[in-house]
Amino acid sequence: MSTLSDWIDEVVRELGIDELGDLVAPEVVTPLVLDMTKDVAHGVARPAAPVSAYLLGLAVGRAAGSGPGERELAQGFADRLAARARGETPP
Repeated sequence: MSTLSDWIDEVVRELGIDELGDLVAPEVVTPLVLDMTKDVAHGVARPAAPVSAYLLGLAVGRAAGSGPGERELAQGFADRLAARARGETPP
């Protein structure tokens, strides 16, 4: 297991969000967040990347239970943020 994977598992336990299943699984979280933050860091500004990741988490948390699953919400929000950062029209 990688250091990043171990860290994610540790943070998930610390925050008490183990019940979120696939949404916090390293194989789901890692590419989703890293791709989005890469596009934001390069397309907007480096400091915007972690702030955007935090805001993504808030948006998914707020929207959970009111529509598609959390994984789909996170993917949709991340895709739109990344598209904006690249100067594209969000999907």
